[in-house]
Amino acid sequence: MFFKVIPLERNRRKLYCFTIATFDVQSHSLWLSEACYRGLREYEYIPDFVVRGLHYDVQKALLMKIDAFHYIQLGTVYRGLHPVPDKEVIAMYDGCHVPLENMSDFYGKSSHGHTMKQFMDIFSLPEMNLLCSVNDYFMKHNIDYEPVHLYKDVKEAIGDVHVKGIMYRAVEADIENYISYGEQTHAVLKKLYEDGKKMFLITNSPFDFVDRGMNYIVGKDWRDLFDIVIVQADKPGFFNDRRKPFRRVTDKGVLHWDRIHKLEKGKIYKQGNLYEFLRLTGWRGSKVLYFGDHIYSDLADLTLKHGWRTGAIIPELRKEIKIMNTEECVHLMTWLQGLTGLIEHMQVHRDPASQAVVQEWIEEREAMRSQTKDIFNGQFGSLFRTYHNPTYFSRRLSRFADIYMASLSCLLNYDFHHTFFPRRTPLQHESPFWPEQTSAGALKMPFIPHRTKTEE
Repeated sequence: MFFKVIPLERNRRKLYCFTIATFDVQSHSLWLSEACYRGLREYEYIPDFVVRGLHYDVQKALLMKIDAFHYIQLGTVYRGLHPVPDKEVIAMYDGCHVPLENMSDFYGKSSHGHTMKQFMDIFSLPEMNLLCSVNDYFMKHNIDYEPVHLYKDVKEAIGDVHVKGIMYRAVEADIENYISYGEQTHAVLKKLYEDGKKMFLITNSPFDFVDRGMNYIVGKDWRDLFDIVIVQADKPGFFNDRRKPFRRVTDKGVLHWDRIHKLEKGKIYKQGNLYEFLRLTGWRGSKVLYFGDHIYSDLADLTLKHGWRTGAIIPELRKEIKIMNTEECVHLMTWLQGLTGLIEHMQVHRDPASQAVVQEWIEEREAMRSQTKDIFNGQFGSLFRTYHNPTYFSRRLSRFADIYMASLSCLLNYDFHHTFFPRRTPLQHESPFWPEQTSAGALKMPFIPHRTKTEE
């Protein structure tokens, strides 16, 4: 089992500020004046500007939301901090569809000809903010720049903040201000331990940072709860690269030379690889449940190659579910569904009066669709939906995660012998047998569309 520390909003703001400074200093491809440095530093981190799962067109310097079928959601394309008009988007992409070969690669990266980068983890929020802020500054001041160079510079600056330990040192120096005390986290880990579950932790962070964080979140006895602790694992390489052996490391960071023949409780291991982990533990297949917050780096390989059960930690669920339960959202969603059914049923009437009513409903529906987007996030809407269709993020989540939840502590609501059964969601041709999901006139439909024209 894997446990992940989720950074707070303050933590993301700090990462943004540190990266601005690093970007100023390093700026490998762009020569910037002192005035430009000062101008960039004036930009504030905007906590609610972006959501996870967005795509960034590296060559066009555009941030956008894409649905499960590779269609851009119009109204969610941003250049810098400002939206791009729908007509301009359609002209640039010859429509709204992004071809498969242009989408991000398996891990969401822009490589080997892929022009899109998908931002998937919590730490990508300040990275997106920084990209948009720098783009915005350059455009405002008519600075001619190459978007590809800008993307690479920001990416390297973000990497330096982590690799050089700048972020770790700042958090450790003021840990109470950056990490939430995890009373429920300790409770769920202790409950798992007392139930006889074998638990392991695999993290890319160095041990001293993990130890300080876990001491604060879980308690000084946190290592007693885990059978195996692996630090600086270099995921997702850990899951694929067979060449890196495990290495013992002491609490003080001293490395041992001895060959590892077994992974022992109470000891700390560095690097290694999953194939050696499987050989030494024998923990295989669906009896392993592994939690992570990055759908690609944490979960994808384990699901596809090794058959582990996987759980995704999606902290945004708290906010989204809270919004979904508001009176405004319930009213919007109910009427939107009802209105869609009315349009679907009435569109067969071709007389002018009926067509006029249907057109009014279509316009009302379009306005309501924008409203439903805005109540989640004014710029990009819900993490999980582009209007009716699932987002690309949702598609990958459902592919690589068996279950998902806001935090590991959600398990406290269930007995540890509880079985989570998959929901039988109806396929399109099955909808007549699911009355609560059948819109008016569904039985008369001559074909089953995956999406309607307006969903594109």
